[in-house]
Amino acid sequence: MSEVTTIQLKKSIVRELKSIRSYPRETYGEIITALLTMAKSRKANQYDEFLHEVQKAKMKELWDNKEDEAWENA
Repeated sequence: MSEVTTIQLKKSIVRELKSIRSYPRETYGEIITALLTMAKSRKANQYDEFLHEVQKAKMKELWDNKEDEAWENA
């Protein structure tokens, strides 16, 4: 059996958790696990977007040059 702990939550947080249930008997543990998964996924996507933006200027410099354009037109 897995370890279980007790946590205290404000009643407003409990109401919010209840409001986002996928099904009526979904546990708070299941809801929190789903939220954590979404947060981790979003964080990974934000990092990928950040890298793309950082690299965009260098890639433009490498790909947008007269030598390549001259080669394409030869």
